[in-house]
Amino acid sequence: MQEPPAEAATTLSLITPSGASIEASSTSLQPATYQALLDRGWRRYSLDGDSSGTFLYKPDCRNACCPNYTIRLDAGDFRPTRDLRSTVNAWNRYISGPDYREKAARLCPLSREEKKWRKNNFDLLTAIHETEAIRIQRPTDPKTGEEIKPAHEFQVYLEPDSYSEEKYAVFKDYQYHVHNEGPDEVSKAGFKRFLCSGMGQSERVCKGQRQKLGSYHQCYQIDGRLVAVGVLDLLPNCVSSVYLFYHRDVQDWYFGKLSSLREIALTTEGNYQYYYMGYYVHSCQKMRYKNQYHPSEMLDLETYSWSRVDAEFLARLSARHYVSMTIERKLQLPPRKLTDVDKLRMDDEGLRELREYQQQVEADTESAFASRMPGIMALDELEREIDLGRWRLKHPEYNEVHLDDLHVWNLMDIRDPSSLKHIIAELAAALGPSLVSQFILALGFG
Repeated sequence: MQEPPAEAATTLSLITPSGASIEASSTSLQPATYQALLDRGWRRYSLDGDSSGTFLYKPDCRNACCPNYTIRLDAGDFRPTRDLRSTVNAWNRYISGPDYREKAARLCPLSREEKKWRKNNFDLLTAIHETEAIRIQRPTDPKTGEEIKPAHEFQVYLEPDSYSEEKYAVFKDYQYHVHNEGPDEVSKAGFKRFLCSGMGQSERVCKGQRQKLGSYHQCYQIDGRLVAVGVLDLLPNCVSSVYLFYHRDVQDWYFGKLSSLREIALTTEGNYQYYYMGYYVHSCQKMRYKNQYHPSEMLDLETYSWSRVDAEFLARLSARHYVSMTIERKLQLPPRKLTDVDKLRMDDEGLRELREYQQQVEADTESAFASRMPGIMALDELEREIDLGRWRLKHPEYNEVHLDDLHVWNLMDIRDPSSLKHIIAELAAALGPSLVSQFILALGFG
């Protein structure tokens, strides 16, 4: 499998904006292109209904009820907390079993130096693979001549995001017992669209080793039985976590934590560098666990730079609806709610910028330009930097044309929020010049 050539274009279908987001879809999304989208605050999601392809959306963090921030971890700098270390160690004890541990310790004793090192250190890559069937030691009992086996056979393997009845059975159990969904809410077709229809698989050479790219399932088996599946996008610079589902029989072992640690290990071992944990929503208690993986960073949508997530940053998220560290530093805002005294110290220009920073609008009644959606080009900037009329367009009769080849193109007003030209401009502004050049736009031609 080979990565498609860099010049290969991806077809992008326009979706009319609805609510606090800009949306599109693609049936030919490539890993390198999706990496660039992630780094501009986009995420993918499988389409509903009978549609095929990948749904792409970029939320409006200023005007949405719950801002969604892209969060990532530099896997090479990751240091697991005591709680995470305890989770791995407890799992390894369960897989090996007390009888195996007692006999293995007697037959394969650690040296004094090894015992001292293990007492004072924790190596994630060693611990995470310790009880895998292909790694665990199997000493021979000198009395019986038989191989000493662990209590359970534990296997982890990576495969394309294909459908199987076994995977669907685990997914169904997870949705029923963890998300409390009913039988009418879970279907094979929905499972296939949701978690088995990502990007195609390919490979490249990175730092002298083969590196997988595309959408995959990381499968977990105990004693030959599938118990959990992590859905992953493997991209040029990251492992992006999409979803995890597991059988209720293993829910007491904190499989969310275990799978995250394994995915971080995969990030390191596969030379992906960063582990992307999806969106972080500060107001959602269920997502607070993501800020416990240190050192993590959140994407600043104003400049597409990354800000370290620390106690001060989290305090700012608690104090304000929307946070950009670029603006926070420029205005010298404190990591707490602003007081009248704070505002009295600001000059007129600072107060004006503060009002713009904090002001929200009804996102579903305004265009993205009018709502000042973070991370998109202003309309004037777009007209200077992107020749929108030269955006390539997929055409049913002529294969590929440009937007300004359409006779109606120059008749449309780009500043009219109801016009197709304005809606296309919003999409281009959210993508930026580089990504616009990589996509071929698709419109519905009746």
